[in-house]
Amino acid sequence: MSSQSTHAPPQPELREAQDALKAGRLQEALQTAALILNARPEDTEARYVQAVALRYASEHQAALQSLQILLEDAPEYPRAFQERGHNFLALEMPQNALHNYQEAIRLNPALLASWEALATLGQQLNLPTLVQQAAQEVQQLRTLPAELRSARSMLHEGKWYKAERLCRSYLQQHPRHVEAMRILATLGLKYGILEDAEFLLESALAFEPTHLRARLDYITVLYKRQKYAAALEQAQTLRERYTENLQVDMAYAAQCLAVGDYDQAIPLYHRLTERAPREASLHLTLGHALKTVGRTDEAIGAYRQAYMVRPHFGDAYWSLANLKTYRFTPGEVVQMQDHDTEATGLEDRVHLRFALGKHFEDCAEYAASFAYYKGANALRKKQLNYSADKHRARIERHMEFFSAERVPHLPSSELEAADPIFIVGLPRSGSTLLEQILASHSQVDGTLELHNITSMAQQIDGRRRVDDEPRYPKRLAEMSADDLRALGQRYLDETRIHRQGAPYFIDKLPNNFIHIGFIRMILPQAKIIDARRHPMSCGFSNFKQLYASGQEFSYDLIDFARYYRDYVELMAHFDTIFPGAILRVQYEDVVADLDSQVRRILEYCGLNFEGACLNFHRTRRSVRTPSAEQVRQPIYTSGTEQWRHFEAELAPLREALGELA
Repeated sequence: MSSQSTHAPPQPELREAQDALKAGRLQEALQTAALILNARPEDTEARYVQAVALRYASEHQAALQSLQILLEDAPEYPRAFQERGHNFLALEMPQNALHNYQEAIRLNPALLASWEALATLGQQLNLPTLVQQAAQEVQQLRTLPAELRSARSMLHEGKWYKAERLCRSYLQQHPRHVEAMRILATLGLKYGILEDAEFLLESALAFEPTHLRARLDYITVLYKRQKYAAALEQAQTLRERYTENLQVDMAYAAQCLAVGDYDQAIPLYHRLTERAPREASLHLTLGHALKTVGRTDEAIGAYRQAYMVRPHFGDAYWSLANLKTYRFTPGEVVQMQDHDTEATGLEDRVHLRFALGKHFEDCAEYAASFAYYKGANALRKKQLNYSADKHRARIERHMEFFSAERVPHLPSSELEAADPIFIVGLPRSGSTLLEQILASHSQVDGTLELHNITSMAQQIDGRRRVDDEPRYPKRLAEMSADDLRALGQRYLDETRIHRQGAPYFIDKLPNNFIHIGFIRMILPQAKIIDARRHPMSCGFSNFKQLYASGQEFSYDLIDFARYYRDYVELMAHFDTIFPGAILRVQYEDVVADLDSQVRRILEYCGLNFEGACLNFHRTRRSVRTPSAEQVRQPIYTSGTEQWRHFEAELAPLREALGELA
């Protein structure tokens, strides 16, 4: 494994402040921390020492102010949330303490003090599931060797290299220690080295076949590797062994969702919410499942139950907003605004602000709406490490490799299979609409946003240090036709679990546009549709959308403009290199003339016309994307011009897009 995070040793004055704090010399610790912060206001460790010393001195409000400054600079600093919990507990504000401890352990599950506090709060607030979970975690952490407890904490605080060294050192002395192997496997997940993680967990389970947590980790790794059938089988086996175990049943229900078995998953989640009614995340997941199959009213009920259980639960409010058709009650708006405070964790505040932005947009209060969208995006961007320059370099590598001179001489799998129809482009460009149209055809299965192509590309790139030159796509030149054929067949085999038996199926992961050259090499007969939308409309639609993961370019208007320009340039390059291979479909054209565009798409795919494709909104199928409710309605034209309500605020986007706008 390679290091992705390095931390310099503490400077001498910081060490002095930390030593003074440990020795109880609070004034000395505060004075030294103040000196450091005068010179380096962004020093999070010094700010943390200051906050802890203030709490020890019972200056709780001052401590909270210090922590707020810290979190503005480092929004995902887990011990800061733990400290906030300690202060709120001292101020007799148990609900505030509860959600700060929960945020702390979300970011770093190895924080023993947070779990101990949650066990106490769970009893105080009558949360039996939390009490049980916290007690299990406390027991597990207390029995963990000190070295491994430190390694776990380092892992979750981004100190991966230190965690790996500590863990490997411990394993040299205790080569069959399952917990050490679990930590290394988690590091493998962090690094994206999934093969190592899978191997480590298989080895751990060979030593201790009944180790429950290792088995649950193994299911997670199988899922991450798109081995959905194997993950489901493992979860089924666990469920047979551990009856009425909440964690096991949750894992099994999650794998049912992963393979699209909603008939099994939804009743399971209903039973799980009955067994653990105070577990807000279960109500949320149930809502997602109900939304996916079109049971919108029931989904709304589940989302509401989630925020009733956990009133500051931003994801519950955002999930309601993300239905796109839901309208908040005045009471819900007041609740969201009340919880958008410094006392609420960053993740919840991000969700709340996106939801409030959607509410005020629906109310035509556009200035208030944009203010919330802008604030939400600013918070989310702080959590990320997106580089538009790195993305640009990636685009250039693909254009350089797939050149007009090289492409005719590249090997091909020569697979005749024409099963896949790839829909690529940018998110919020109408790809879900095109998928719904095609999936309404009797010969086409709609699936999911499949990550198999991305996963293969990562494996071809192989292990490397972060600053090493990427080896994908260059490594494709080293492959034989047989190698490429094996990859194409592997893609068809891995994705079969998502199909229902039709001759063709859709893979609509938008970001696959960058892998078109690779797709053409392993699946030369596959169809590729480029879903395109006016960049101002697409840009605004992305700016107001909160994604579960990925799409990191979307939280800044300039980043989006650069990404869009890169995308257009790469697609123009592929049009030249693979003439006639890609069908471009403009969203606005589909809205303006559905009939002719549907016929054009079907002709490109080699499919006979079927009227059901025009009545796509009547097709009942699972849709997981943010547009799920919209594609269950007839075409509407209002969505194409929504950005014009924000034309002044979006001026930086227009300027950055240049001639494309």
